[in-house]
Amino acid sequence: MRLISLIIVAASLVLTPLSAEAQSAGNARRIGYLGPPPSSGGLFEAFHQGLRELGYIEGQNIIIEYRYTGLGRDVDTRLPLLAAELVRLKPEVLVVSIDQAALAAKSATTTIPIVMVNVGDPIGNGLIASLARPGGNITGRSRMAPESTAKSLEILKEAVPRAVRVAVLSNPRNPLHPELLKNANQVAGSLRVQLEIVKTETPNQLESNFSSMAKQRIGALLVLPDGMFYFNRTQIADLALKHRVPSMFSTTELSEGGWLMAYSPSSIDNYRLVARHVDKILKGAKPADLPVEQPTRFELLINLKTAKALGLTIPQSLLQRADEIVQ
Repeated sequence: MRLISLIIVAASLVLTPLSAEAQSAGNARRIGYLGPPPSSGGLFEAFHQGLRELGYIEGQNIIIEYRYTGLGRDVDTRLPLLAAELVRLKPEVLVVSIDQAALAAKSATTTIPIVMVNVGDPIGNGLIASLARPGGNITGRSRMAPESTAKSLEILKEAVPRAVRVAVLSNPRNPLHPELLKNANQVAGSLRVQLEIVKTETPNQLESNFSSMAKQRIGALLVLPDGMFYFNRTQIADLALKHRVPSMFSTTELSEGGWLMAYSPSSIDNYRLVARHVDKILKGAKPADLPVEQPTRFELLINLKTAKALGLTIPQSLLQRADEIVQ
């Protein structure tokens, strides 16, 4: 009898923490994520940090269901399927990254709150009514900062002072691009550069467009923010290096490749701070009443390896302002 009692006590000691853990997991809040997979930029780490600062620990009191868009050319066809799959899981909040994922989520549900991050033009895309009063079931943080395009052009000209003709890679399907092009044109005259708009709607056009740039003796390239350009950023950077065109990207989520510089809102900040929207919704707030926040911090990356390959010397004034330098 004594042996049996000891076994029962020992078993209860082992099972108690497991039961508590199971109970904790059972009471966990459930959210979904739809967007690009984790990158070397530490975006997911920033999102989890933001959640931890608010008391949410994944696997304990919060469970995240991930569905990744992938980097293939079938992104637009996969996204609606992934969004519908997440909706069937009935999360309390859907976190979506990039415009296409937000649009797919909006089509999939009108009732589950959607928190967007790194979306370029939520008003132009029809995701929200206004930044102050989004309406509907969508809120979050936007990357919308039209003035950053003019700043990018200024930095590019400072790095490549001999550039007279600057190509601007633009997607005619992107509703934000007319405003960005307007901002770029406003400073082009004072910088003494002529802008050449290179319309690109599909990845299949990239090779031929870069060949045309080379024939036109383009001095530099400005890549506007766009989901399609983001997914094909490595190919664009490599083509720019191949054709010896100094490039300025609008995303700092770059690792290897032939990119020269990048200037954009801080994605790390966006991912960390968007956790506040998730927290407010889990506590009962309605997305329609939560203003969409805009970026306040910008980052400049410079690739000295590409500069050397292009025979460029980056001014010391730019190097001192850079947030990251790739040697």
